[in-house]
Amino acid sequence: MRTTQRARRAGLAAAAAIVIGGSGVAIGAAATESSASGTTATATPGPVAPGRYAGPDSYAGVVRQVLPSVVLIRTADGLGSGVVLDRSGNIVTNAHVAGNATKFQVQVSGDTAPRSARLVGTYPPDDLAVIRADDPSGLEPARFGDSDQVQAGDVVLAMGNPLGLSGSVTQGIISATDRAVTEPATPGLAGQGRTAAALPGAIQTSAPINPGNSGGALVSASGQVIGIPTLAAVSPQGGAQAQGIGFAIPSNLARDVAAQIIESGHVTNSHRAALGAEVATVLGAGDASAQGAGVGVVTVTSGGPADRAGLRPGDVIKSAGPTPTPDTTALSQALAAAQPGDTIAMTITRGTQDQTVRVTLGELPGS
Repeated sequence: MRTTQRARRAGLAAAAAIVIGGSGVAIGAAATESSASGTTATATPGPVAPGRYAGPDSYAGVVRQVLPSVVLIRTADGLGSGVVLDRSGNIVTNAHVAGNATKFQVQVSGDTAPRSARLVGTYPPDDLAVIRADDPSGLEPARFGDSDQVQAGDVVLAMGNPLGLSGSVTQGIISATDRAVTEPATPGLAGQGRTAAALPGAIQTSAPINPGNSGGALVSASGQVIGIPTLAAVSPQGGAQAQGIGFAIPSNLARDVAAQIIESGHVTNSHRAALGAEVATVLGAGDASAQGAGVGVVTVTSGGPADRAGLRPGDVIKSAGPTPTPDTTALSQALAAAQPGDTIAMTITRGTQDQTVRVTLGELPGS
C-alpha cells in the first residue's frame, strides 16, 4: 500500500458485495503447519497446554531468510514495498505502488543507501508491475512457493514497509482462498486515474496489512513467498479499516505476469475474459445510492464478443450467468471469474423488454 495519507482498501458493501466466493474453510487447532509446497514447517513448537497447539517460539529464522528479498519502494507520490525476483534486479510490486512513476528509489532493510530503479512494465488489471534496480548487486531473490497449494489455516507472515517502517513483519493465517475482490479506482497524477482492478483469486489473510505493505511478501512458515499483499478491507460501517481482513495476489499469478513483463515489457497473455464493450452503472429511478439497476452498454468493440452476440449501446445488463450485475463492479467480478472462450448467458433489458443473450467471451488485452 502506498503511504499517501490514506490506505489502499477494498470496500465491503454489506456482508460480501465486494468479497464473494472463496474456497477457504474454518480449521480448528492443528498439530503441524503446512507450507505452500505442502511440507511441514520446521519451527520448534513452544510449551503446549492440554488440547492446544502453541505454535513456534519464533519465526526469526524465516524473517532472516526472506527479509533481504523485500525492498522499500519510493516514488514522488508515496511509498510501498516490492519483492526481488532475480539477480538481474527485477522486483515485482503492485501497479498502484508504481502509479504513474517511471523512476524509483529502492532500499533493502538495514541498508542506509537507496538505489535507483526504473519501470519495466505494469499491468493494472491484475495490479502488478515490475521495476528493475540499476545496481542489482546484493539483492537477494526470494523463494516463491506454489500458491495453488495454500489452504485456510496455514500460518503466514506479511513482510513490507507499513507507514514507512522498513522491514516490518506481521503474523496471521490464511483465512480463505480464491476470494473475488475489487480494488477502488484512484485519481492518479495529473488527472490520469487508474480504474478499479477486479482480482478473482485473491488470498485472504488475517496478517495485518497497512499502508506501505502493498507489493511486499506474504510468506509461508517455510519461508516461501505465496502472495503479494495488495489491500485491506474497509468496514461498511464508518469506512474504517476492517481488522484482520487483508488480501494478497497469489504468487503463481504474480510470477506469470512478471515473467511476461520482463520478457517483452508488457503482458502478452492476460488469461482474463473480456466482453468487448464500454459499460457504465445505470441507476434505478430515484436511486441516489451506490446500488445500481444494471450495467448499461455505452459502446461495443466492432467484431468483439459483445458485438458478435448482438449487444447494442443502450442495452442494460442485469445478470451475467447466475450472477446479478447491479453495477460495473459486479460485472467485472463475473468476468474475472470466467475464462476466455467461455459462453455465458446474459440477461439484458432492451427498451421495455427483457431477453437473454449468449456471449462467448474474448480475452482481455495485454498491456
